[in-house]
Amino acid sequence: MKILLVGISGVVCLLALSCSSLRSGADVIFPFRAGSGPGASVMVIRSDSVVFAESFGCADVEAGVNITPATNFRLASVTKQFTAMSVMILAERGALSLNQTLQDFFPDVAPAARRITLRHLLTHTSGLIEYEDVMPDSTTVPVLDADVLRLLKGIDSTRFLPGTRFAYSNSAFALLALIVERASGMPFARFLEESIFRPLHMDASIGYERGKSVVANRAYGYSPDTLHPGSYVRTDQSMTSSVLGDGGIYSSVLDLSKWDEGLAACRLVPPARMSEVFAHQALTDDGKTWYGYGWFIGTVGGVEVFYHGGSTIGFRTCVLRMPSRSLTVLVLCNRSDIPAVDVARQLAQVYM
Repeated sequence: MKILLVGISGVVCLLALSCSSLRSGADVIFPFRAGSGPGASVMVIRSDSVVFAESFGCADVEAGVNITPATNFRLASVTKQFTAMSVMILAERGALSLNQTLQDFFPDVAPAARRITLRHLLTHTSGLIEYEDVMPDSTTVPVLDADVLRLLKGIDSTRFLPGTRFAYSNSAFALLALIVERASGMPFARFLEESIFRPLHMDASIGYERGKSVVANRAYGYSPDTLHPGSYVRTDQSMTSSVLGDGGIYSSVLDLSKWDEGLAACRLVPPARMSEVFAHQALTDDGKTWYGYGWFIGTVGGVEVFYHGGSTIGFRTCVLRMPSRSLTVLVLCNRSDIPAVDVARQLAQVYM
């Protein structure tokens, strides 16, 4: 990948870009760049070259640490791409089948969930209730993936017959992380490291486990201070932030550019498996977009795109790929008032 970047007051600009294109990309980001609060890191890649990159704001407002392309943000639901890929890697190795059921991995799972397959989990068609909805209000210790399984063991019904409709489910991807652990015989964070991050040289990416691991060059999350307009308060973790499978990975735009390269080159699974990942597996509730395995499938300017956003306390993220134009957009924000998916779509429109 060819990258020409120069740092100027915490802002990273592409020198090889024409002035008109640079203004177009910067115009999309401009409304969010003012002030000295939290910010974002953005990158647009076309044909293996970076055509726009900018980082602005602070990764740690209190310490005055600026955001750079190497800053690691909590990906939130962009993590689901990696959880789904973990399942596909194990399927390719013959360690599991997408037709296996929850009962195959968790014999004591609630009867109502026994016939849910891995394919149902991957496509948000399981009908599982959301674990957030059954967490006790008195919860004071962050919930883990294993706790999600425990919370769901008492359910007596699903929201609908598995496979009959789409309903976005964090519960499903928490269970997929546990299935990866059982099929691989190792913790999910370690599987990510050994089977995805290391092979793709995503050296700074990590499945973050509080008390067990450290995030280098970490961005902390912030939300607007409702009492003081223009100011932000740190809102970095919640009671659900420790669930790995649905949103616990930290990464940077530099590492995500390697993820994009790896996907394009089918470095983790062969092309046939990649085709499954990006196939139209389930029609979403709005009837306008589809879902593959860990990716939404829609259009920008009439051109097909594969994307996923992430939204959690203090963070907004998006990875958007347009393979037919060899275009990828990465948007990572450590503040909750930047619409990362909208920004990614606007940048794709500019550079497509």
